[in-house]
Amino acid sequence: MVIMALDHVRDLLHTPALTQDPTDLTTATAPVFLTRWITHFCAPTFVFLSGTSAYLSLRKRNAPEARPARWFLLKRGLVLIGLEVTLINFAFWTDGQFRSLLLQVIFVIGGGLVLLSGLARLPIRWLGIAGLGIIFLHDLLGLVPAFTNPAARLGWAILFRVDLLRFDSGFTLLIGYPLIPWFGIMLAGFACGPGFGLPTAPRRKRLLQLGLGSLGLFLVVRAINGYGDAVPWSAQKNTLFTVLSFLNVSKYPPSLLYAAVMLGGMFLLLWLADGASSVVTRVLTVYGKVPLFYYLIHWYLVKAAMIGMVLWQGYRLADMPIGPLSFGRPPGAGVSLPVVYVVWFGLVVVLYPLCRWYGRYKSLHPEIGWLRYI
Repeated sequence: MVIMALDHVRDLLHTPALTQDPTDLTTATAPVFLTRWITHFCAPTFVFLSGTSAYLSLRKRNAPEARPARWFLLKRGLVLIGLEVTLINFAFWTDGQFRSLLLQVIFVIGGGLVLLSGLARLPIRWLGIAGLGIIFLHDLLGLVPAFTNPAARLGWAILFRVDLLRFDSGFTLLIGYPLIPWFGIMLAGFACGPGFGLPTAPRRKRLLQLGLGSLGLFLVVRAINGYGDAVPWSAQKNTLFTVLSFLNVSKYPPSLLYAAVMLGGMFLLLWLADGASSVVTRVLTVYGKVPLFYYLIHWYLVKAAMIGMVLWQGYRLADMPIGPLSFGRPPGAGVSLPVVYVVWFGLVVVLYPLCRWYGRYKSLHPEIGWLRYI
């Protein structure tokens, strides 16, 4: 969650972000690439642990196959989808006409919970096998040619492929996170749920095994360079950029190799943090107890920081372009990468007391039903 905010600050404030792909090794510098690459850990971790949390929530409420528990998952999923298309997208574009809609991580978590609410009655082993099958095999769908029929293209994009669709009405839909590839990661997280209920020692051992196994899979398959990612790695202008090319895996949609390296890193971080008690873990727990609240508020703070930057640099509000897929930053506005890091750190600091207050309020008022959803 903390490093996620770094990527969003970079998106809205970094000078080259409007025109430069941070993972394009022909134009990006190593610091820009690594700033973007480290934030790749966020989305698969969110989705995987959403599946794990769904399992633990179902087990806590009653048996996972019971209807009331699955009904809660359905409602929570629909709430997330509703927030994605309203409050979250307004934070992106600040366009009261809603001429743009971007479907990303909150959409796939919500959609995944809706699907999981119907599938949770199945044996958990089956769901785990299905999740791994999707993760390992969905890259083959890249061989399917693009659809020309608008309805088929829309349906295929929502389920499988990143796409940008423009409609005659002036409305633009960007599907950045197709549902099924990410749902495979959520199913894997759900199937790993029982492991998180083990005693500390065997749980940490399993996390270490999963982390090393996932990273080992990444190294072997990536070295073969024949399957698992849409873009093969290649020799670059120097050793550093060749290493970056090796690490440059595809997120849209998440390739097998992307999932392997990011989830492998996630497992190792969980292994390191499990059972640890320090100032760092206590601080991070404050954010982690209220993830959706953090997500919603951080977007509005990032947008406020961008508006403040624009005004500070001499532009007027009237100079901010508001329209399809425009964050509202004038082309000449922006700051350097070191300033991005300073703004990011300040934003995370500001979020801490807000998250601590909301976490305490939420724990003191279990009778307020809607707090369970945010």
